[in-house]
Amino acid sequence: MKTKFNTILIAAVSVAMISMPSCKKNDDEVITQASNTITDVVVNTPTYSVLKEAVVKAGLDGTLKGPGPFTVFAPDNAAFGAAGITSATVASLSQAQLSSLLLYHTLGAKILSGDVPAGPNAKVITAGGDSVFVTRNAAGVFVNGISVAQANIAADNGVIHLLTKALNKPSGNVVATAQAPGSGLDSLVKAIVRANNAPGGDPNLINTLSSATITVFAPTNAAFTQLLGALGTNDINNIPVGTLLAVLRYHVVGGRAFSSDLANGSLAMLAGGNTTVNLALGGGPSITGNGNGGNRSNIVATNIMCRNGVVHVIDRVLLP
Repeated sequence: MKTKFNTILIAAVSVAMISMPSCKKNDDEVITQASNTITDVVVNTPTYSVLKEAVVKAGLDGTLKGPGPFTVFAPDNAAFGAAGITSATVASLSQAQLSSLLLYHTLGAKILSGDVPAGPNAKVITAGGDSVFVTRNAAGVFVNGISVAQANIAADNGVIHLLTKALNKPSGNVVATAQAPGSGLDSLVKAIVRANNAPGGDPNLINTLSSATITVFAPTNAAFTQLLGALGTNDINNIPVGTLLAVLRYHVVGGRAFSSDLANGSLAMLAGGNTTVNLALGGGPSITGNGNGGNRSNIVATNIMCRNGVVHVIDRVLLP
C-alpha cells in the first residue's frame, strides 16, 4: 500500500514540475507591452501623416524610435499647411533637406512645458546644432514665436509638443533672406543697396543688417509701388538718399521681436522714433508709422527666421 502511494506522489510532483515552465512562458507573454516611442506616436496618429512621410523619407524613424530622450516640436498636417508644406512638398525634398528640417524641430533632451525657460526667447540648441528661441509665459509656450497648441504628449523616449505652424529654418541673414528668390522683397533690397552705395548714404548699412541682432518689418514690392505712386515717381532711385535711409532705418527694431513679443501700443525703433502696434483690430495685427496719417501697415507674414534676427512682412512702407 505504501509503495503504491509513493508511486502516485512521485508522478504528481513530476507533472507539476513539467507544467511550471509552461506557466512561466505564458506569464512573460502577458506582460509584454507595445512600444510608444515618438516614431510610434507619429506613425499611429492620422493627423501626423505628412510628418510621418517626412520622418520616414529622412530616415529618422529609427532614430526617433531609439532610447533618446528627445523633445519634438511636432507640426501636424494643419501646422505644415500653415507653413506651405504639403505631402507634395515632402516628396520634392531630398532626404538631407528633410532631415535638416526635422532636426530643427528636435531637441536631444526631454523638456516638458513646465521646464521651458521663461525667456523671453531663451536660446536652445537643436539636435541639428541650430538655435531655436523658446518662451514660456501666461499665454503659453512659444518656439520662434510659434505657439504650442498641445504640450506634453507622452512617449516612451521623450515628449512631443504640437505646434500651430511648422518652424522655418533660417537659410541666411536678414539681407540674404530678402534677396532669396520668391521673397517678394526685391524693392526693399534695391532700396537697401541704394542707401548703402549712393553718395550721402550709409556704407555700413548692409553690414549692419547682415550682422546685428535685429527685427525688420519688411515692406512688400506692392508696398513700395504704393509709396512711389504717392511720391509721383516710379523709381526708387528718384527718392533722395537721405530720405530713403531714414525710412529704411525706421523699419528696424533692436533684438529679436517675434509676433509673440509684440503688444498693443508704442514700439521703439532702433534708429529712433516710435511706431504703434495694434493686435486687436479686425483684419489682423498691424503697425503704423508716425508719418502714415493713421494708415496702418498690415503685418501679413510673421516670424521669418534669419541667422541674425527675424522678419515680419508688411503691406505698407512705414514713414517716420
